[in-house]
Amino acid sequence: MTHAFFRDRDRYLDTYWRHWNDVWLRGDLASVHQCGTWRVHGRSDDTVKVSGRRVGPAEIEAALLEDRTIAEAAAIGAPDPQRGQHVVAFVVLRADAVDHEHLTATAVQNVGRSFAPVLHVVPTLPKTKNGKIMRRAI
Repeated sequence: MTHAFFRDRDRYLDTYWRHWNDVWLRGDLASVHQCGTWRVHGRSDDTVKVSGRRVGPAEIEAALLEDRTIAEAAAIGAPDPQRGQHVVAFVVLRADAVDHEHLTATAVQNVGRSFAPVLHVVPTLPKTKNGKIMRRAI
């Protein structure tokens, strides 16, 4: 647990402690099922909100990766004047020649129409030294 931000204690208190009394907000999003089990969805700041519905980029990426032609995927939210945000996905393909219409149709089928991303085929995705995809760089 952090103790403060360097030379900015008020910002630390605003970020982690002032949303709710005596609750430390660390940024993970979770939900509790009726039977009492917890599901951790990931970082709450990595949430895309489309027409009032929230989804994590990792969920969209996992759905896209069900298409065997996609080797890697990264999804982000982009501003949309009507829906709040829309999903944009960058994908690295396993083969060079893939029908873009088929790729889009498969994405709609796997992700659902409301979260269907605008797809961009790219040669590589930006990654950290550990190999994690850097969505913030996208």
